[in-house]
Amino acid sequence: MILIGYSGHAFVVCGILQAAGKKVTGYCEKTQKDYNPFSLEYLGDEVAAIESLVKHPFFIAIGDNAIREKIFLALASKNCLPINAIHPTAVVDPSAVIAANAVMIAANATINPLVQIGTGVICNTNCSIDHECIIEPFAHIAPGAVLCGNVTVGSQSFIGANAVIKQGIKIGKNVMVGAGAVVVHDVPDNCTVMGVPAK
Repeated sequence: MILIGYSGHAFVVCGILQAAGKKVTGYCEKTQKDYNPFSLEYLGDEVAAIESLVKHPFFIAIGDNAIREKIFLALASKNCLPINAIHPTAVVDPSAVIAANAVMIAANATINPLVQIGTGVICNTNCSIDHECIIEPFAHIAPGAVLCGNVTVGSQSFIGANAVIKQGIKIGKNVMVGAGAVVVHDVPDNCTVMGVPAK
């Protein structure tokens, strides 16, 4: 099992994969890291390591939504697709639809009935995504965030730690919702909102 990226977010992913019984052996980065807490083998960047990525399961362990999508698309063009990383303590309802590739669902996350999770989405530690929410590709739901029912989060959007999104709200693409914000109105594309209520 190989990680693409090897810093804070990747350390969480490594823990998820290990908890799920997968042995992580190597990582890809532009340069070798001095700090190597999991004693992984350095394989070069994802271009140099493409032969290993074709042969072995891997995960794109990069928190930045745009970079994660760029790497995913470059590898997908070579028919090289990452697996999902789902912690065994996550609660995922059987009726939820989880994309087949590059989805991270961290410890104690809750994915409730009829939720749709797109490719490359991060559902971080202890987040709660309620019934019929739609999380579009390469969005990131941060630790402790709560999405009430029927919320839509657009692609590449970031919902900050402990933010609360009211039921039925639509969050556009490339939106940043600040930590602890309470969102009670729809948010258009390419906006940053914060506060209680979020503005």
